[in-house]
Amino acid sequence: MLKVGLTGGIGAGKSEVSRLFVSYGAVLIDADRIAREVVEPGTPGLAAVVEAFGPEILAADGTLDRPKLGSIVFADEARRAELNAIVHPLVGARSAELEAAARADAVVVHDVPLLAENGLAALYDLVVVVDASPETQLDRLVRLRGMSESDARARMAAQVTREERRAVADLVIDNDGPLELLEPQVREVWAILEERARPS
Repeated sequence: MLKVGLTGGIGAGKSEVSRLFVSYGAVLIDADRIAREVVEPGTPGLAAVVEAFGPEILAADGTLDRPKLGSIVFADEARRAELNAIVHPLVGARSAELEAAARADAVVVHDVPLLAENGLAALYDLVVVVDASPETQLDRLVRLRGMSESDARARMAAQVTREERRAVADLVIDNDGPLELLEPQVREVWAILEERARPS
């Protein structure tokens, strides 16, 4: 099994890269998706978040009001650390379960947005970074995700710099250009990953 850490700044296009990896046969473990699962209604995770942040972070239907919680934690580093201390161990445990269920010769891609921020590079056999310039990230967040420019900048500022992220990379995929330039690069990286996953 080859354990790959896939990361990239917000708006860099990491989801598109993970989608392509899955289409080639990767087992994807998506930290963001798991982070949503562990705070679904009725979970111990949601109960712990409500205890820490108060019932006002719940929507009318009892689900987590993500924008409300986001506005609290992206404006305050201490509160963000408090949230991470609740969610990250739950995500880690679930990720380990999913990884244990994968085939012995699988390429297991862990999609981890905050890999560099949390010093997690050593957990993986290889780290792949999806890279885009801050200008491209900002444009995508505002144009494609409908964020306000100030919101987008706050989220980008909460992450490590482009240089710090590239420093933990074994392989870099440049996603500054149009989509059609992305696929050939991802396919090339996939060939390397498959080669590395083969039992010697």
